Amino acid sequence: MSRKLEIFGRNTSSNVQTVMWAVAELGLDHVRHDVGGAFGQTDSPEFRAMNPMGLVPVARDGDLVLFESCAIVRYLGAQYGTERFWPADPIKRAKQDNWAEWSKTTLAKTVIYDVFWQLVRTPKADRDMEAVTAAAVNLDAYLRMAEKRLGESAYFGGDALCFADIVFGHVLYRYYTLDFDRAPNPTIENYYQRLTEREAYAEHVMVDYSSLRVE
Repeated sequence: MSRKLEIFGRNTSSNVQTVMWAVAELGLDHVRHDVGGAFGQTDSPEFRAMNPMGLVPVARDGDLVLFESCAIVRYLGAQYGTERFWPADPIKRAKQDNWAEWSKTTLAKTVIYDVFWQLVRTPKADRDMEAVTAAAVNLDAYLRMAEKRLGESAYFGGDALCFADIVFGHVLYRYYTLDFDRAPNPTIENYYQRLTEREAYAEHVMVDYSSLRVE
């Protein structure tokens, strides 16, 4: 690859982590720019020209500029992924994409907005702990759905990690490190343990988020 992929976004953003984990697993030459949060810059005309929403991540690959983390991961898979990461067969790929889409819209949304946001990004006096308890019940049910699939193979792609694992697995670091009651699920716990042993996951997903904490 003659050009260097650029990722714009702070490393403490879970959406940026999704992209960076994929970038690392694919071994892509890249540079990440600290943008968003304490780094600001998202309201600049230059950044808004890349993403009118003013949110991270943004990826720039030559003349192509993309925002939305899952769109970026899908592009990287299609452009640079191996058959294992991004299957050529539309049916095989669709079965994995089904889990990726569900992970983004259902699982990750619940972990980030109903648990992480309450326990980390909300002052203690204002936290809605009933919402956290309700979210824990929902997450137990969601992970039991994924348990059926991950009980069949090590990853969503079979014996090798695929793009769906990126979307599903990135949120598990926060799920397992937040201080709330979680129902036991040995299958998902073992899956998460396998992820933590991956160098790319440890570097780009297992990122200290204490700087985001609001007391």
